[in-house]
Amino acid sequence: MIYAYPTLEPIDRDVLGMIDQQRELLRFQVSQSPSRWQGFLRKNTFARAVQGSNSIEGYTANLAEAMAIVDDERADTLEDETARALTGYRNAMTYVLQIHDDPYTVLDDQLIRSLHFMMMSYDLRKLPGQWRPTPVLVVHEPSGETVYEGPDAQSVPGLMAELVAQINRTGAGDDATVLGAMAHLNLAMIHPFRDGNGRMARALQSFVLAKRGVTSPLFSSIEEWLGRNTEAYYAILAKVGQGAWNPGNDALPWVRFCLTAHYQQAATLMKRNATVSRVWGEIEKLRRRLGLPERCDTPMVDAAFGYRVRNQRYREDYEISDVVASRDLKRLTDLGLLEAVGEKRGRHYIAGAPLREIAGKAADRSRAPDPYELAARGG
Repeated sequence: MIYAYPTLEPIDRDVLGMIDQQRELLRFQVSQSPSRWQGFLRKNTFARAVQGSNSIEGYTANLAEAMAIVDDERADTLEDETARALTGYRNAMTYVLQIHDDPYTVLDDQLIRSLHFMMMSYDLRKLPGQWRPTPVLVVHEPSGETVYEGPDAQSVPGLMAELVAQINRTGAGDDATVLGAMAHLNLAMIHPFRDGNGRMARALQSFVLAKRGVTSPLFSSIEEWLGRNTEAYYAILAKVGQGAWNPGNDALPWVRFCLTAHYQQAATLMKRNATVSRVWGEIEKLRRRLGLPERCDTPMVDAAFGYRVRNQRYREDYEISDVVASRDLKRLTDLGLLEAVGEKRGRHYIAGAPLREIAGKAADRSRAPDPYELAARGG
């Protein structure tokens, strides 16, 4: 027995409808600026998901470092274990992005173990790709207190088979967003692996949504939101689990937590799209006024949002020679739009004062509302 799909109330259906409306708006935005979504925004969203999911486990990286990992570049400022953890997660999620719409991909326990191997293979002591052979206790490190005890190891294969069956069922009343939340909850509570269970649960939730055709894994992921709300995330898992494997407990509080996360994360993506559009528009006007080539937009936008610009990445993105790339970056630096940091192979570029000013004026720091409060007021 695993945690059962909960009985939804009318207000939950209302919130699901609000989330569906947001996703339609996101699809429209993507269709209006496909190159922008496939480039900067896609990479930005992916990096934030990698950053958020790993920060929950104590592998902390800033956004520029996470972006470097996504770009398969060496992040010199990261500790080695953190870099390897983020790289493993990136590899697993890249595989999800590749196969989620493949009609021949079967979501089964072997796929889940394969994703775990990709994610955790940097440390073979953690038995990547294998069910745990021993009991599991989750300990709160600051206090040394045991906060959760999972089911015995012998029951893991059977419970995971039930989880897969729940994910793949096709009941008329089942909602994909709720099934994704249940996949997350059940994997986290079964705790089938020696380590990496939280990261696997979050990746699986995104995969379930994408596999069921909800939207791209990048735009359905709530990992960034969970990274910003880690204490609330642990609190709701503790409330539902009550410290042990209790699959008879009601999962509705957990589902409502996830629906809130989906709504607010989608609101963040739409707000971020508007912000990027404002910044991009101002940079385009600046570039035209200065007579710069159109390809200079991308490194200026990257720098405006705090990312490091490197000659090699710029060359690869635009398939230009080292001479052309170096000339462009030098001109941007001479104009004060970029600032050079470091020497020779370690050199990178950050935003100059004009780009920082553009980004600062475009920022939107408003917070997304609680969808359940909106639904209770009638939308």
